[in-house]
Amino acid sequence: MSTILRRLPPSEATGLRTGARHSLAEVYRTADLVVLGLGVMIGAGIFSIAGQQAATTAGPGVILSFMIAGIACLLACLCYAELSSTMPASGSAYTFTYVIFGEVWAWIIGCALILELQLSAAVVARAWGAIAVGAISNFGVRVPAGDLVQDVLVFVILVLLTGVVTLGARVGLRALWVMVSAKLVAIGAVIVVGLAHIDPVNYGGFHVPSKPVDTPSVTVLELFTGGGQAFGWLGIFTAASAIAFAYIGFDIVATSAEETVNAPRAVPKGMIRSLVIATVIYIAVALVMVGMAPYTTISVRAPLAGAFRAADVGWMVHVIDAGAVLGLTTVILVLIVGQTRVLFSMARDGLIPRGLATVSRRYHTPTRVTLVIGLVAIMLAEFVPVLTLQQLAVIGTLFAFAFVAAGVIVMRRRMPHLERGFQVPFSPLVPALSLAATFWLMVNLRVVTWVWFVLWMLFGLLVYLVYGRRHSLLAQPAVAPRPAAPQGRHRR
Repeated sequence: MSTILRRLPPSEATGLRTGARHSLAEVYRTADLVVLGLGVMIGAGIFSIAGQQAATTAGPGVILSFMIAGIACLLACLCYAELSSTMPASGSAYTFTYVIFGEVWAWIIGCALILELQLSAAVVARAWGAIAVGAISNFGVRVPAGDLVQDVLVFVILVLLTGVVTLGARVGLRALWVMVSAKLVAIGAVIVVGLAHIDPVNYGGFHVPSKPVDTPSVTVLELFTGGGQAFGWLGIFTAASAIAFAYIGFDIVATSAEETVNAPRAVPKGMIRSLVIATVIYIAVALVMVGMAPYTTISVRAPLAGAFRAADVGWMVHVIDAGAVLGLTTVILVLIVGQTRVLFSMARDGLIPRGLATVSRRYHTPTRVTLVIGLVAIMLAEFVPVLTLQQLAVIGTLFAFAFVAAGVIVMRRRMPHLERGFQVPFSPLVPALSLAATFWLMVNLRVVTWVWFVLWMLFGLLVYLVYGRRHSLLAQPAVAPRPAAPQGRHRR
């Protein structure tokens, strides 16, 4: 077998007793993983995406779009759950691919995850800065013109959250519990207050006649169909593609597997429960949004805030601002955690410099790689127009989704003997449906996104051929020790 297709033995990815290659402290339990998932899946978009898609693409049928998107993501989540229960390692899809398909494919997935998590952290930080400036302005505070204030706020939040992650998983977990709880209170207030201002007439039948639309950027699907469609059933499914991106993030829960108590059972439960809860919350907000205002009058820029102002409940704007700021703060925090764990695994396997896998004696975290990730996020957020590159983060995620779904099918055949804490029901049908749903989401991305993604992957492959292939631990003599945490394993 070619050296670049060498596979990581399952015994190297899992341990007989613990179920993982541990060198990090066990911190998380099932409830913590649910909070981790909600922390990354529910951001500022919950206050805007329903209104935006209702106004421009699906009409009242956006409620059906949320259901369809939730089902599509649940299919992928079930596949992640099986592989995570079998190989509960920090690398998530990277490690799954290493064991099932081989080293070069693992490297490619690692590049996709780096693109997803690192770029997402910068994008969300930039959006956080804009929302924070808006929230300050809504309180009547005059903010100087220009981007200086926003730049400073972005720098501060990234430094602060990088520091929180560096100080240890327990510190980050406590902060996450507080912020997610406050965020859910804000969302609960939006739903409860909004229910009192719903007019059933605004639902008016979920199906609105379709019409062609011109879009500034052509997607792969539009390239072959000759143009886009808004409203009607195609509009509902098109909106589902955009909405599915709001749910993306449950996969990051899998990166915490090595730090989870009873990971083979806790990780699947945490991922699935957090996704189901997020789906219910999104649908509830969509029902309120569509019910408060006719879809033809919804403000695309600030749909919920506009609806509450129109209902003469202006004070809710401050609740929405607080929820949005908290929402994006938790998203950034979890993205940094996820990125840290993926790069930690790649460094531990030798595909990137192994010094990045060093675990701090004092904080019991991979401090070096965390600081590198924070620095890169700051550079991207401050000096690169990252808000124009959002779909690049999405395509990296979907690429990993496809490999995970295929991995379930292949692993069932190649490695039926491996112990699984969770099994995808109706396999291979469910993984095949997950592949189909992922393909649908990917063809709804812009052509230019695909071009940049291919270029990024070619660059990553070049780095692998120059460095990773020769420094991989699988390329070293069998006696070479795998780097471990100097302090050993720590338990709660």
